[in-house]
Amino acid sequence: GPKPLLVLFHGLEGSSRSHYAEAFAAVAAASGMAFAVPHFRGCSGELNLAPRAYHSGDFEEIGWILERLRAQHDAAGGGPLFAAGVSLGGNALLRWAEEAGDTAGRTAKAVAAISAPIDLAAGGRAIGQGFNKLVYTRMFLSTMKPKALAKLAQHPGLFDHDRLVAARDLYAFDNVFTAPLHGFSDTDDYWRRGSAKPHLHAIRIPALVVNATNDPFVPASSLPRQADVGAHVTLWQPAHGGHVGFPQGRPPGHVGAMPEAVGAWLLGAQNPLYG
Repeated sequence: GPKPLLVLFHGLEGSSRSHYAEAFAAVAAASGMAFAVPHFRGCSGELNLAPRAYHSGDFEEIGWILERLRAQHDAAGGGPLFAAGVSLGGNALLRWAEEAGDTAGRTAKAVAAISAPIDLAAGGRAIGQGFNKLVYTRMFLSTMKPKALAKLAQHPGLFDHDRLVAARDLYAFDNVFTAPLHGFSDTDDYWRRGSAKPHLHAIRIPALVVNATNDPFVPASSLPRQADVGAHVTLWQPAHGGHVGFPQGRPPGHVGAMPEAVGAWLLGAQNPLYG
């Protein structure tokens, strides 16, 4: 029959070279699916020319990409489209499904989000403290600041250079750069409006939301319960896996376990509305 298409949206500063993209590519190949890893603006190695980057509530970018891939796949006689998102890509994918509501099923048969920071404020607080701040915040800012400054060189006056250079955490970075660039008043407004968690009940296609309860970026106390999310959303909250880890077998394990399980779930997903 027609070949299904699996689309993977990556995380913050990720690219198709990431270990999870390779694992999903293997799952797609084993399942007879075509596979695509679209790049968000600014993540493929080229700086995009528009005066915007991408952010974790960026459902318009997700929708734009999915509609184009759906049209290309249809033109090639392809079958159903499935989408998975990792980390920030997962949050943005869920936000797309929430905003699209009943129309999402025209584009995607089912979606899955892995280690998505669906409560951005809780995640932002977690990443701004202790060990996380020492390791992850420094790592993210070391790549995000130069991109933001390159953007400022293209668009003088876009934001305050000195405030950006002084940003020591994602809260400050988002306040200077991400929030105002995308029409949010400040970080708090961005984190509130960009988070998928409050709107999960609006999703109308099968959606799998996978969050390990030991993920340093997504505190277990902030995770939704099944009663909060409606019939279309399935929650997997394993005890282990950290942030996009999920190995199986003896240490260090292999990273394919979660992509295999997610791929099988997507292929088996039956939409209660559409069958």
